[in-house]
Parts: sequence; C-alpha cells; structure tokens
Amino acid sequence: MDFAVVAQRLTKVYSGTTRALDDFSLIVKKGSVHSLLGRNGAGKTTFTKIISTILEPTSGSASVLGFDVIKEAKQIRKRIAIVPQEGRPYSLQTPYEHVFAFLVARGWSLSDAKTQAKRVLENLGLEEYRNVLCGNLSGGLRQKVMVAMAIASEPEMVMLDEPTVGLDPLARMNIWSVIKDLAKKDTTVFLTTHYMEEAEVLSDTITIMDKGKKVAEGSPNELKALIGATTTVILTGASDFSEALSFGEVYRSGSTIRVYTDEKRAKELALLAQEKKLGITLRPVSVEDLFVKLVGEMDESERNDY
Repeated sequence: MDFAVVAQRLTKVYSGTTRALDDFSLIVKKGSVHSLLGRNGAGKTTFTKIISTILEPTSGSASVLGFDVIKEAKQIRKRIAIVPQEGRPYSLQTPYEHVFAFLVARGWSLSDAKTQAKRVLENLGLEEYRNVLCGNLSGGLRQKVMVAMAIASEPEMVMLDEPTVGLDPLARMNIWSVIKDLAKKDTTVFLTTHYMEEAEVLSDTITIMDKGKKVAEGSPNELKALIGATTTVILTGASDFSEALSFGEVYRSGSTIRVYTDEKRAKELALLAQEKKLGITLRPVSVEDLFVKLVGEMDESERNDY
C-alpha cells in the first residue's frame, strides 16, 4: 500500500530543552483525509512544518510521497501545497491574480495558467469575485482564495493548518465542501485542527496528540469506540452532583460534567438532573469526548480561535 506520509520517531527540541515533538510516529495513506488533533502547543504545527520541509527534526526520519524530507526536499515541494494558519492573500491583488501568479511560479505556461485559474475560481464559487481586491472580501472568501492557490496546481498532497479558524459557520461549511471534493479526486489532505466536529466529519483517520506525543489514532468510529459508551450527557451549572458517578464514567471541568454511559442510563440521569434544574445535553459520543477524556477540555482562548 502506498503512503503519503511516513514519520518515524520524530523529535524536535527548541532552545535546548523544549520538546515540541517527542518520539512521534505517524503513517498517512495516499488519497486519504487525515486530521491531526491537539490543543495549542501540542506539536501539530511543528510536525506539519517538518513534513512540508520547512523545518528539520532534531532526530527521527520522515518521508512524504516517497521522498525524504531532508535529502529530497525539492522533490516534495514540487508535489505538495500548503495553506498555513497565518496565511492571508495580498489586499491589493484579486483572487484571479493570486491564482494565476501562483501557477506561473510553479512552472505553468501563461496560457495554461490563465485557463486553470479561471476553472479553479469557478469550481470554488469565486468567479464573481475574480476581479475584486482581496482586501474587500470577507474572511471566508479570503480563505477560499488561499485554498484556490493551493489546489490550482493539482498537487498530490494538500496540507491545511487550521483552515477554518475564525470563520463563521457558513464559510466553514464551504471550506469543508472543498476538502470533500479534493478527497473524491484522490488528493491526500493533511489537516491540523482543534475543531473536533471538523475532523470527525471530514477524516478517514485521525491522530490525537498531546505534548508532542501521540495519544490515540484511528478512524472516527474506532476512536469513539475507545470511549466504551454510546451516549454523552453534558450537565452544566452543577456545583456538586456526586450522583452522576453511579451512571457511568464522569469527567468534570468547572461547573460542567460529562458522563459517558448508555442510552437508557442517560435518560435516567437526565430526569434526575432536571429535578435539580441543571442544564442538560444528551447526544451520541463523539471524537471530542475521547479528546476530553485523553487530553482534557480546551480553555476559552483555544475555543475562541474558532
């Protein structure tokens, strides 16, 4: 089986002691969508920079599309495209100018670049904005321009670092649609995010990391099975609710309690919580639940990123 990414025991040390990656290994199949989940500072961006040949590891090895990230970096760069988290289009250029210039820079002829730029803008719903300065576009449309540049040259692999941070729900759904279309064309998509639903909806496989280490990996269904329950009950406003302990596995963060249990017990717990006038949410278990179980709740600054 062909692999898009093979990383073996990667370690990256900053400033002599800070380990951004700690013996981290990962394999991504070609033509799949793989998400890397973690809190801020977990090592997601460091790993992405290594496999995109921007950063060298302190130790370990990695290959992308069969090429070594250190010895054959030029071969990798010809075959991948990256949308960095901090990337923004130039305010005084149009979407068409961005995509056209990027294609020419990657070796396309002027005539082919012109045709391809028009086609990509049409496919992403950007045709009506092709001559509008990017400074006058919404955040969602500017992000689409970045994605358009990345996919225009038809790379074998696209890396998206937190592609929907700060976007409204509609803009986020538009980016999801683009990612799904890439997957249908057998383009490998490597996605780093801390937006759990995004990873669960889009991914074939997911890796959860914390403090530079891998803590879980598998398909969304495989990860949810690790919870050992079918239903999540989220209770809010509880200063003390020790009764929850008898209903299943309990995780608490401030005044919010998560209980992982089965559907029958969840309904019984909901009735009891209702008597105590607590906020109640019942839903099937999700990848987010496993994330909370293994890594903990994200704080408000992380949640506000999206």
